[in-house]
Amino acid sequence: MVAIKSEKDLEMMRISGAILAKILRSLQANSREGITTGQLDELAGELVKKENVLAAFNGYKGFPANICTSVNDEIVHGIPSQRKLKEGDIIGIDLGINYQGYFTDAAVTVAIGKIDAKRKKLMEVAKTALAHGIKEARENNRLSDISFAIQSHVEKNGFSVVRQFVGHGIGKNLHEDPEIPNFGRPHQGPMLKPGMVLAIEPMVNQGTWESEISDNGWTARTCDGLASAHFEHTVAITKQGTEVLTDFH
Repeated sequence: MVAIKSEKDLEMMRISGAILAKILRSLQANSREGITTGQLDELAGELVKKENVLAAFNGYKGFPANICTSVNDEIVHGIPSQRKLKEGDIIGIDLGINYQGYFTDAAVTVAIGKIDAKRKKLMEVAKTALAHGIKEARENNRLSDISFAIQSHVEKNGFSVVRQFVGHGIGKNLHEDPEIPNFGRPHQGPMLKPGMVLAIEPMVNQGTWESEISDNGWTARTCDGLASAHFEHTVAITKQGTEVLTDFH
């Protein structure tokens, strides 16, 4: 069953989303050549504390950091470390927060300095795929209309969508029903209704969609070593339309 949020729930999630967006903006601005992914994680910890919220990933199923930092061929769940970012890298930063029992989740991929044309297009397509998915997250559509919109846009641009990881419902838990694949036929699955809140997150690969888990047991990377980009927003379906709760642009 997909939980329907009350107006009070949505109000709390709006606050949660606004705080997350503020923190993610700062992390994005500090993602530059020479900084380590561990330093970005430390900054995330400071910002979370300052905003009086909790980092939702820290300790979740044993995850050892505040944020996921996934560089180049890493798709998701990259663990912050002493790795220094360098010109030409791309980094996916994924953050979830808990504000007074209400979770929101968002991700952005950032270019470090000048990146090659293929990676630039990959990022643009992944970001636009998220926008296409969000557009379909509206009352009386079916869940897979989101999935189909994302897959269609990605594949028509010559890239592939990751199959192993999916978006999800969110609210009083970080992960709730339904799962939201980034691929599939349209007009399938639950009917979308006002009060549903979804974390939509296309993960887009330059080459094959296939992924493997690194030795650390967490980090997913592309099987062919080519780059991957990840964008995510928490969105609410309302009578007035789709509302992006984590808009950080």
